[in-house]
Parts: sequence; C-alpha cells; structure tokens
Amino acid sequence: MAQNYSNHKQWVPAWHFVGTLLLLATIIGSGVNFFKSMDGGGLYSASLIMVASIVLAITYFTSRTFSLKAQDRAIRSEENLRHFVLTGKLLDAKLTIRQVIGLRFAADDEFVDLAQKAATENMSENDIKKAINNWRGDTYRV
Repeated sequence: MAQNYSNHKQWVPAWHFVGTLLLLATIIGSGVNFFKSMDGGGLYSASLIMVASIVLAITYFTSRTFSLKAQDRAIRSEENLRHFVLTGKLLDAKLTIRQVIGLRFAADDEFVDLAQKAATENMSENDIKKAINNWRGDTYRV
C-alpha cells in the first residue's frame, strides 16, 4: 500500500498499546500494594516495588524519547543533504526540526519549493504534510 497523509502514522501495538497498558497496570498495582501495606507489614518491600515501577515508567518513556531524538537528527541530516544535492545550498536555518520532519515526505520535484514556503510562511509540520502532492513514503520511522 502506498503511503500518504492519511496512513503515514505507524503504530507498534506491542509498544504503544500492550506495553503501555502493562506499565500502567504495574504502577497502579504497586500503588495499591504500597497503600495496603501501610496497615500491616511489608512496607519496605512494597515501597521498593513502587519505586521500581516508577523507575520502569521513566525508563520506558525516556527510551522512546531518546530514540526519536536520534531519528530526528538523522532526518535533519538526510533532508539537509537532499536539499544540498538538489540546490547546492543547505536547508534554511529558520526551519524547525518538526518542519524538516514534515518535509521528508515531499518528493524531490516539490521538496525545494515546499521547504522555501515552509520557512517563509512558518508552516506547521501538519500543514507541510497536507501541502504535499507527490508523497514520498518513509517506512523506517516508528
């Protein structure tokens, strides 16, 4: 299936749904266990489980953030190189990373003009994607 604006977002069910639900259930369960243990014994182990659950949640979300930041840097470099190959110049420094990420879906024949329009009109990532006529799919980013 060809990628376009309406189907370009990718979901990884094991990460986005299963992992998030299991993490939420673990945090809720550890909280319940912690508060129940306040009446009796086991407060120390319940507090350790709760702290471990919170650390797991922080790790879960920061690992996603770190990998997306690395992908953003790669996309910026790739699109800067593509713009340089097409024009002999780097992308306009006014373009934000979100704008560059939106531009990566534009085919070469409209990429340069759209990049210039995005910089001068301060278009949002979403507006850039909607303005693309000849969609260039990107199946590597999740």
